[in-house]
Amino acid sequence: MDTLSRDSNNSGSVLPLVGVIAGGLALVLSIVALVKLSTLQKSVAAHDEAINKIPAIEASVAAAATKAETENQIKGLKSAIQTALDQVGNEIGTINAKITKIEEAQKAKAAAPGKGGKAAAPTGVLNADGTYSVAPGDTLSKIAKKFAVRVDSIEAENPGLDPAKLKVGQKIRIPKK
Repeated sequence: MDTLSRDSNNSGSVLPLVGVIAGGLALVLSIVALVKLSTLQKSVAAHDEAINKIPAIEASVAAAATKAETENQIKGLKSAIQTALDQVGNEIGTINAKITKIEEAQKAKAAAPGKGGKAAAPTGVLNADGTYSVAPGDTLSKIAKKFAVRVDSIEAENPGLDPAKLKVGQKIRIPKK
């Protein structure tokens, strides 16, 4: 039994040593785990701040997208308006050219000699001498209305005037107001 007791004594001395080593190793592992846990908690806290900013960033992106869409619509509208204004400008230019041609034709017609080799007098205007040259379509009442005078005043100013026989280019006196 002696041998048995010695063997049991020797084996008993190794086991406590293995237990101490295992305990020390567990202690080192737990310290490493605590350090890792602390680092991980700081990292999670930093990510929480970033995660909390996501809704604000989403709202900002949505607002920017809406603004960009609105700006594109405005650009399209500006383009359409500019095109329309260009067309209006072209039409005005065309109309001005036509008016110029008509005015030139009227001037040429007025400068052309009339009956007896004289230049035809312009019609529908009050001349410098206070006479009016009857224009096509004029009646005594239209002329009176044009110069804000009464028909009988025009008749009194022009004795022998027959209102039914007015002729284009005929000169009649317009009374002063």
